[in-house]
Amino acid sequence: MAEPHEMTAAELSAAYAAKELSPVEVAETLLGRIEALDSEINSFCLIDAPETLRQAEAAQARWMDGAPLSPLDGVPVAVKDLLLTKGWPTLRGSRTVSPKGPWNEDAPTVARLKEAGAVLLGKTTTPEFGWKGSTDSPLTGTTRNPWNKTKTPGGSSGGSSAAVAARFAPLALGTDGGGSIRIPASFTGTYGLKPSFGRVPAYPLSPFGTVAHVGPMTRTVRDAAMMMNVIAKPDARDWFAVPPSGEDYTARLSESMKGKRIAYSPRLGYARKVLPEIEAAVAAAVTRFEAMGAHVEAIDPDAGDPSDMFQTTWWTGAGYVLGGQPEAVKALLDPGLRKMADEGVTMSKNRYLGAVAARGIYGSKMRVFMESYDLLITPSVATTAFDVNMNSPWGDDDRAWMDWTPFSFPFNLTQQPAASINCGFSSEGLPIGLQIVGRMFDDGSVLAASAAYEMTDPYFDKAPEGF
Repeated sequence: MAEPHEMTAAELSAAYAAKELSPVEVAETLLGRIEALDSEINSFCLIDAPETLRQAEAAQARWMDGAPLSPLDGVPVAVKDLLLTKGWPTLRGSRTVSPKGPWNEDAPTVARLKEAGAVLLGKTTTPEFGWKGSTDSPLTGTTRNPWNKTKTPGGSSGGSSAAVAARFAPLALGTDGGGSIRIPASFTGTYGLKPSFGRVPAYPLSPFGTVAHVGPMTRTVRDAAMMMNVIAKPDARDWFAVPPSGEDYTARLSESMKGKRIAYSPRLGYARKVLPEIEAAVAAAVTRFEAMGAHVEAIDPDAGDPSDMFQTTWWTGAGYVLGGQPEAVKALLDPGLRKMADEGVTMSKNRYLGAVAARGIYGSKMRVFMESYDLLITPSVATTAFDVNMNSPWGDDDRAWMDWTPFSFPFNLTQQPAASINCGFSSEGLPIGLQIVGRMFDDGSVLAASAAYEMTDPYFDKAPEGF
């Protein structure tokens, strides 16, 4: 049997059922690894070992009694520090949030995981309020990529992706308002799913509006599907939540790709720059789908460039949350976030309403486009991981991180399910992500295609050196 930190959630669950391993042993192992190694990575901003071990002991007793709450009972999970966790402060990477609380409520995903018996390891780092695609903040400092500690793990769910890649946790929760699950999944060689909007309930709703999703971050597709079975359950606090489908997200993981209709768009029709190594790796990945019997067509959606409408949506959200704060509060902010908030305040009501209208047209065009295809494949990100403490590897174009993430934020605007799965490595040994996009509400097809690709990928279980 593999060492506990090397095991997936599915493997841990099977080992618990066979009484070959206990949740307490696993929790102790992972807590020890975090204590020994996370100073190099800075993926966690809160660890509460006594509480984690208390949860593990309760899970162990249930397994010994033959009465686990779910297959995830006793499986450790890390929680991004944008999601409320009862009893633990949720500081959102910001010095402007008081740790005093009260912290008396769980976010829906955290509540569902607790009900399923999952063991919470701690809270993971995020850029301030999740505002950008790399992970560093005035409160928690710089988070680093386990594949190369001079590089960022991406963001804003960079702490969660780094924790999963470093084998500190088999499961993690992330949020995604413009790529914040898929960007770090791409940069760290992990798997991240942004579910259809409303599929996984969220509370409180993001100040950035209806572009924000919550989803699983894992090393394998099956683990993500197992998480979806838990976190996609209803919660009345989210008034945008869609009715639960009752779907078992693990049921389609062996589905054939034969006859599937796949659109392949290497630039979405407007991306200005993509690293050649990424284009080559994604093109090679597409041939694997063809070899599986899928019908692949190289085609760009005829929907245009959504950059302006996303920038308006994101910047005005920052302005709404922070633009009216007193100078003493603004002085504590990440300078890049403050600049965004100040610019957001100056954007007119007409500009915002125009962006809302344009988003509706864009979303309609994408849904019509997807009527002809089961899936759409693109790169996840236009670059590999770049140096820490940078917002962009290509200079500041007054759009912060948008220039190098042209493939991610469009599907926050359209709200479609989208995942990033590793499809190779650059000449520097940095992971490259493949994005798989599905029709709205067809999360099962994204997971099925991801699982099919994972079976053909020689890299999916490769670990960073030293972890």
